[in-house]
Amino acid sequence: MVFQPHQAFKALALTAFSLFFLNLHTSGTISKYVNPDYAWLSLCAAYLFFFLVFIQFFRLWSPKNKDSPSCQHDCHHHSRRKYISYSVLTFPLVTGFLLPPQTLNATIAAQKGAGLLLQAENKSLPSEHEEIAVDRKEVQPAEFDQRINALERSRVIHLTDGVFEPYYGRINADPQKYNGRTLKMTGFVFKEKSLQTNQLILSRFLITHCVADASLIGFLAEFDRAAHLKQDMWVEIEGTLAVTSYKGISIPVVNITSWKEIAEPKEPYVYPLYIKLAFKHHNASFS
Repeated sequence: MVFQPHQAFKALALTAFSLFFLNLHTSGTISKYVNPDYAWLSLCAAYLFFFLVFIQFFRLWSPKNKDSPSCQHDCHHHSRRKYISYSVLTFPLVTGFLLPPQTLNATIAAQKGAGLLLQAENKSLPSEHEEIAVDRKEVQPAEFDQRINALERSRVIHLTDGVFEPYYGRINADPQKYNGRTLKMTGFVFKEKSLQTNQLILSRFLITHCVADASLIGFLAEFDRAAHLKQDMWVEIEGTLAVTSYKGISIPVVNITSWKEIAEPKEPYVYPLYIKLAFKHHNASFS
């Protein structure tokens, strides 16, 4: 029997991947990579890797087989390909364990090309997003309606994480309707070159599935101390909603009346609020 080093490496790699995923869950950092609603998939992957490790143990030893002289060149070429594949497997493990997860910030937003103009040009996108996603989250229609009714009735709008996306979509789609109301929200400072010195964008990253599909959403804000707030600073603000024109497009703007710097929240991202209407739609189609 001959020990197979490459099979042992595969077993170690599978074990490392499994431990990496489990560590993300136990440490609570999995939400920095994926939407919590899909975190169970990575947990399933961790257990699947453990199962594959068990299978791999039976491949660590194989019957002795003498190599023929004619295979020398082929074996050398095969070994080179193995080293390349080892490197591909090792790189994400090394970076995953050694580099701490980073929260998406203004630098990433700029690299993605996110900005106020892009948000303004896609004002209808949140409402379309809401229609596409109607049957993917356990939120009952009555609960969704209750939250939306609170938005329509209240003079003080609390933009909490649980309602950030639908509230943002409705305010952005019809800013005149909410003109004069008070807005309370938390976000990080994002500044782009086209803004004036008294302006900034109070932003959050919206995660649909994972950080790869992250999109920046937020409100233009104005106040006299905007120039003193640094890029990526997390702040909690209160202000009055108004309507302004940005490159010919009407958008909401928050005139900040009070603010304070805060630490980065444990959950820095916001997620779509989906409503469960699948059965309702199916019943309607058969009636």
